[in-house]
Amino acid sequence: MNKSALVSNIVNFVNEYLIEQGIENVIEDSSTLIGSDSLIDSMGLVELCVFLEDICLDEDFDFDWTSESAMSKSRSMFRSAESLAEEVLEQYTNNKK
Repeated sequence: MNKSALVSNIVNFVNEYLIEQGIENVIEDSSTLIGSDSLIDSMGLVELCVFLEDICLDEDFDFDWTSESAMSKSRSMFRSAESLAEEVLEQYTNNKK
C-alpha cells in the first residue's frame, strides 16, 4: 500500500463527489476534509470511508473508521487527504503484524 496512491485516490474521490453535488471547487492533498473549511458534507465523508473500506479489502484488511479510537481521532484523521491516508496506512501496518 502506497501513501501517494492513497492520497491521490482520496483527492480524486472527493473531487468526483463534489462535481456530482454541483460544487465547482476542488480539493488538494492538504485541503481540509472535516469542519467549517471543508467542501465535503457528512454524507460525502461516509461515502469516502466506504470507498476506503473497499480499497482496503482489496489489500486484505479492514479499515475501521467506526471504532472508538478512530472516532476519537476523527478530527485529526480527516484533517486532509494526507492525514487520512496516514491513518489508513497505520491501520494497515498494525493489522499486518
